[in-house]
Amino acid sequence: MLDNENTLVEVRHLKQYFNINVGMFKSKPLKAVDDVSFAIRRGETLGLVGESGCGKTTVGRTLLHLYKPTAGEIYYDGKPVRTRAEINEFRKKATMVFQDPYSSLNPRMTVSDIIGEPLDIHHMYQSATERRERILELMDRVGLNSEHASRYAHEFSGGQRQRIGIARALALRPEFIVCDEPVSALDVSIQAQVINMFDELQEQMGLTYLFIAHDILVVRHISDRIAVMYLGKMVELADAKEIYEHPLHPYTKSLMSAVPQPDPKVARANKRIVLSGDIPSPLNAPSGCPFRTRCPNATEVCAGSMPEFKEVSAGHFVACHRLAEIN
Repeated sequence: MLDNENTLVEVRHLKQYFNINVGMFKSKPLKAVDDVSFAIRRGETLGLVGESGCGKTTVGRTLLHLYKPTAGEIYYDGKPVRTRAEINEFRKKATMVFQDPYSSLNPRMTVSDIIGEPLDIHHMYQSATERRERILELMDRVGLNSEHASRYAHEFSGGQRQRIGIARALALRPEFIVCDEPVSALDVSIQAQVINMFDELQEQMGLTYLFIAHDILVVRHISDRIAVMYLGKMVELADAKEIYEHPLHPYTKSLMSAVPQPDPKVARANKRIVLSGDIPSPLNAPSGCPFRTRCPNATEVCAGSMPEFKEVSAGHFVACHRLAEIN
């Protein structure tokens, strides 16, 4: 999907199924992620958007092997990540910032111990002094004072807690970070500060991000390219500007039509595309295209098979049977 020389992370045909009990001795696979492929360039931010429950977070967690993939391949810097040794090595270079700063930090640990935990696990220091210096350097990088080191997470605001989580994620000097809705639990005024900090850290440290969110405006601000997911499948992928101005998939069009416009004239001219019905359960996903039950353009062909996720113009990928007719 991208030139190999510049690709840092590549995911091929990733699947993550969870067996759910549906009755006496019966189980059924919940297809949280179903055949997803993408690649991320070194130093780039790929935004991943979609409704709650579409599988965005599962993609991030499976990519980092927090869940064992049901199927598919994950490559980092051109090398496969399969064995226990490869996963351990990968986790020194790839990490995650979690969604909820209230539940992702251990309330029994001081800030110093929370940030220092990855250093302890991977034995990344020679002495207690070196460990402390590294922790204080990380705190300074994310805008925390050194006197915060001996305090506990519950003493801080949501924005400060997320900064602690980001400092912990940076402890091993990673190259790749999965940001799982890192600002959705924060006040809007704090969101902007944290987003700007992600931008600055990327510039200073050459980081690569997979930025998962449901807020299109946040994703557009930080992302170089945007991927759109629906019910475990990827339906569109393109440059952020291209997908914002020329969405091709009916679902992406609906998402983009809901974005508030600051210009009153543009806002009045903007026609909101409201989808009918609710998002189906991934346990009982529709046959063929998963979006067809809510798509205003669906026909019999959409029920027959899943459309191929293909490149329709340079770098713009879409999965839709009726793409040529509706655009």
